[in-house]
Amino acid sequence: MKRPKILVTNDDGVSAPGILHLTAIAKNYGDVIVVAPNKPQSGMGHAITINSTLHLQKTNYHHVAEEYACSGTPVDCVKMAINHLLPEKPDLIVSGINHGSNSSINVIYSGTMSAAVEGALEGCSSIGFSLCDYSHEADFEASTPFIKKIIEYALQHPLPQGTCFNVNIPKLPLHLISGIKVVRQAKANWVERFDERQDPYGRSYYWLTGEFINFEPEASDTDEAALKAGYVSVVPTQVDLTAHAFIATCKTKLEQ
Repeated sequence: MKRPKILVTNDDGVSAPGILHLTAIAKNYGDVIVVAPNKPQSGMGHAITINSTLHLQKTNYHHVAEEYACSGTPVDCVKMAINHLLPEKPDLIVSGINHGSNSSINVIYSGTMSAAVEGALEGCSSIGFSLCDYSHEADFEASTPFIKKIIEYALQHPLPQGTCFNVNIPKLPLHLISGIKVVRQAKANWVERFDERQDPYGRSYYWLTGEFINFEPEASDTDEAALKAGYVSVVPTQVDLTAHAFIATCKTKLEQ
């Protein structure tokens, strides 16, 4: 039987610990190709490279037949793999494991999740995995059984067109993780400010900072609630951004 073709990518860079762990898991389920950024690309969202050239360099971090470091963004990596490197679309795209949470509104900014969203746009079953631990020395071992279960599901039951999974894993040892919860995205946001400082020439420069606020802390059916309760959160995420419920209201006011 032909083994599935699995594309692995991320936004932390081709040699980051998270993608090394994810590739090791993915190799159990199919033939893996790795195409990932040659440097960290966190917070890039769905950015693509249009004003400069892209470069590919073969690497040997993952010990698979094909692996490349790409000079572009996570979305560039997916586009390059599907439209240039692979003779046909992969059966599955997995992105991550990201160092840090991509729950709630963070899905909008995340390079990890944008790679998965691009995969969904291309009609591929796609999953973004994130561990709620920002440390470079994060321990990914506890995530293994849950990643395996979700990969197995996506290979056996291809996701609907234009849909991907946003998976976040709590920073807990395995025996304290309660299981998997399929939930919705929480209504939460960053309350941001810019920290103004002075360089040696007296010129102002700024660091973006802020606080993450969950605006529905009592809700029990969100990714934030699941993670707080010690569950792995799975949010089915769609490409379509249309505000369907608002269409009828707009029609009555604008189409007269």
